[in-house]
Amino acid sequence: MRPVRFNITPKEAKIADSLMMAEMPEGHSGEGFFATKLSDVVGLARKNSIWPLPFATSCCGIEFMATMASHYDLARFGSERVGFSPRQCDLLMVMGTISKKMGPVLRQVYLQMAEPRWVIAVGACASSGGIFDTYSVLQGIDQVIPVDVYVPGCPPRPEAIIDGVMRIQDLVQNESIRRRGNEQYKELMNSYGIE
Repeated sequence: MRPVRFNITPKEAKIADSLMMAEMPEGHSGEGFFATKLSDVVGLARKNSIWPLPFATSCCGIEFMATMASHYDLARFGSERVGFSPRQCDLLMVMGTISKKMGPVLRQVYLQMAEPRWVIAVGACASSGGIFDTYSVLQGIDQVIPVDVYVPGCPPRPEAIIDGVMRIQDLVQNESIRRRGNEQYKELMNSYGIE
């Protein structure tokens, strides 16, 4: 039987040291006012309120479950609300092997998401087909939808998934509000047959 140990000299927790605040965007402040660019405020709000849509088909989905659990706690990064309706989510997390028959379904889910939307390919299978170099497996989801961040691994550890979400946050915060309307973005969408 394992002996039970009690903490005889407990340490008092300093809550102020463990809380983290969002950084204020650059701007001008004075007595009772703060002025900054609208794109900075929108970027800060979007960065800290990402709603992921998990599209898990294989073992990477289990790693995502571990990432959402209490030990790693993806909610710390503003991704508390995991949604399963594409119309309410803005981050598509594709995890696992995607067969060619599943490609049109994945594309439809992507198209049902409202703009702005971002995509993470989690694991080797979603990124490049992984070990399944066969006729029936899609060799990377970037063949059917554009991908913003690739998370390597087979399966990737929860730390890697958290790093991928943090890379998306950096992209979201620094993205211009007008980026989705420029010609380069329209060309990218047209290359995937999306208008």
